[in-house]
Amino acid sequence: MSRSALVLAGLTLAGSWAPPAVPVMAIGRLHYDGGGDWYANPSSLPNLLRAVRTRTGLAVATEETVVALGDDDLWSVPYLYLTGHGNIHWSDRDLAILRRYLLQGGFLHADDNYGMDESIRRELARLFPDHPLVEVPLDHPIYHLIYAFPKGIPKIHEHDRKPAQGFGIFLDGRLAVFYSYQSDLGDGWEDPEVHHDPPEKREAALRMGVNLFAYAVGFGG
Repeated sequence: MSRSALVLAGLTLAGSWAPPAVPVMAIGRLHYDGGGDWYANPSSLPNLLRAVRTRTGLAVATEETVVALGDDDLWSVPYLYLTGHGNIHWSDRDLAILRRYLLQGGFLHADDNYGMDESIRRELARLFPDHPLVEVPLDHPIYHLIYAFPKGIPKIHEHDRKPAQGFGIFLDGRLAVFYSYQSDLGDGWEDPEVHHDPPEKREAALRMGVNLFAYAVGFGG
């Protein structure tokens, strides 16, 4: 009997055969030290995952995965999300793990929820001292991969009358870290009753999030 026949026979004995499940991708919410509220905007990521699933057909989880940089689960999430209003601090060990994650193809999205700008810039400078944050050019795929953003990242909430900007760290030409500044994408992903944002603001935030996730996993371009 051939090997394939033996395998099929074993499956028959074990029960009815089913095709292998399609791997389900998740967004990892980064649990960090320093005192900032890493858990902010609790409804945001489930809503973004729903948008990704319905608009792209990608197999994604329904809920986020909360991960710390020392967790094994880190290596199973292609998109690592970080937000909050306060201080962020990474230990030297954290930096080494995060650096390895990004160099091996991972993607970090740091989303300023107003108040973490100083600390995230400091920590990213420690993470890659030879790769400074730069403004992501408007012709980059994150601004047109699925939805077009000819003017760049949308502004969802007003803070300090500053424009929304998208900064990044590039590793060998790949955008590995995206920092959404003065935008509040996460607020725009939240349930409508949380911030009472106009529908067009929520839609812009979700579209930008879909682009980011699609880029992180290599979908559509």
